[in-house]
Amino acid sequence: MRSLDLVVIGLYLIAMPALGLLLSGKQKSSQDYFVGGRQLPWWAVCFSVVATETSTLTVISVPTVAYLGSFTYLQLAIGYLIGRIVVSFVLLPRYFAGNLVSAYAFLGQRFGTGLQGTASVTFLITRLLADGLRLFATAIPVKVMLAAFDVHMSYWQIIALLAVLTVIYTYFGGIKAVVWVDAIQMFVYVGGAMLAGIILFGKLPGDWFSTAMAEGKFQLLDFSSSIITDQYAFFTAVIGGAVFAMASHGADQLMVQRLLACKDLEDGRRALIASGVVVALQFGLFLFIGTMLWSLFRGATPDSMGLASSDELFPRFIVNDLPPGISGLFIAGILAAAMSTLASSLNSLSTSTVSDLYQRLSKKPLDDAAVLKMGKLWTLVWAVVFVAFASMFTSTEDPVVEVGLSIASYTYGALLGAFLLGLLVKRARQADAITAFAATIAVVLYVVVGVSFPDGEGGETSLAFPWYTPLGVIVTLVVGGLLALRHSRDEQPVPETVQPGSPPQPDPRSRW
Repeated sequence: MRSLDLVVIGLYLIAMPALGLLLSGKQKSSQDYFVGGRQLPWWAVCFSVVATETSTLTVISVPTVAYLGSFTYLQLAIGYLIGRIVVSFVLLPRYFAGNLVSAYAFLGQRFGTGLQGTASVTFLITRLLADGLRLFATAIPVKVMLAAFDVHMSYWQIIALLAVLTVIYTYFGGIKAVVWVDAIQMFVYVGGAMLAGIILFGKLPGDWFSTAMAEGKFQLLDFSSSIITDQYAFFTAVIGGAVFAMASHGADQLMVQRLLACKDLEDGRRALIASGVVVALQFGLFLFIGTMLWSLFRGATPDSMGLASSDELFPRFIVNDLPPGISGLFIAGILAAAMSTLASSLNSLSTSTVSDLYQRLSKKPLDDAAVLKMGKLWTLVWAVVFVAFASMFTSTEDPVVEVGLSIASYTYGALLGAFLLGLLVKRARQADAITAFAATIAVVLYVVVGVSFPDGEGGETSLAFPWYTPLGVIVTLVVGGLLALRHSRDEQPVPETVQPGSPPQPDPRSRW
């Protein structure tokens, strides 16, 4: 009977690249490849944004959060929505006004190519660490679940297979293929989760809801925990989540590139704000599944169930309790979450490498055909780098993995801070911004690694991760702002730098 699951998984892995190529059409220009000719419908971009920020770890781990705790994780979604609204009215209009394909070209216009290159390199390193290690982490539950079907693959084989299948449609179809496949993949993993939830609901006792309610499993708001050290305290989650979303969806090429593929600013706003609502609903679904699992297993601890990790709770139910075919569909959904993240990373890394670095360092301007060719070439290069990097690890116990999975929180503050410095501090120049950028990353890393705070229970722990990005923004604005005081109010800013092959842009001083 398990052969049906394998057939479902196999058909999915073949269908996704084929659909990507079919839906994307031929890429005739670099604009087609990088931003889809700015003709993609906002609802498809919305689903692509959601799929991109949803990794396999989200699908598996969020139910575990509810199993071990409550619904307080949903407070982060409140902050995420607020942050998206701010981005849609503050940063997004400037990206569309500049007719840009990269978020960091915006920094190049305001400060100069030095900061643009610094931000781009930071983005490249961040994506490699965060998504390369996320790709490896994806292989762990996939390996465990495939072993239950008597299919034995090593981590590197799973990583390489996912990369090859993903790079096929990313290479040929560009952002169009990525967005359309992302949208389909979101429905695959959400549909699989809903089917799993329906089947799980049928296995629960009649009083499960009242029992869970009495145990506080549906608690949403938490005003009692420490706002300094508890990531799910209300103000920590909402404020930290809002600033994090401002950085991830306003200063990260991974998300900005999708929004720039919309037809106009209004569609970009619709896609961005709607994605926040969809993410909240998605989190709610996964948390509800986690609470139902708690009722099914009667609150047993993962250790008492013989599980090596709490994140095996949902996979165990998928493998042991879902009927044949449905199990395969859900595993396909988990693969979908991994492939959507990888495809988005490959396309955005290629775009940033070519537009922010290669064209800036090139001695001569490139025509559009050459830019398109370089974009495809760098898609292949980054695919190889991802596979090589992810295959270096064999266990999530490696401290480097823990750092890599949360590295975005360490750099987002500097990236968002640089954008806000350009908007808020008119005196700031490129040297001020680069110095503040470097100082911010150093300060955040020091606070994360070397500073602890009372946990309220007699011990000490590190700062709650939602505060990393706000801390970084504050440091960037303070350091950059103080350095900017050196300059006269009448001193002219750096002349705008025009990206080779782009049409002339208006004077940036009129926009600050």
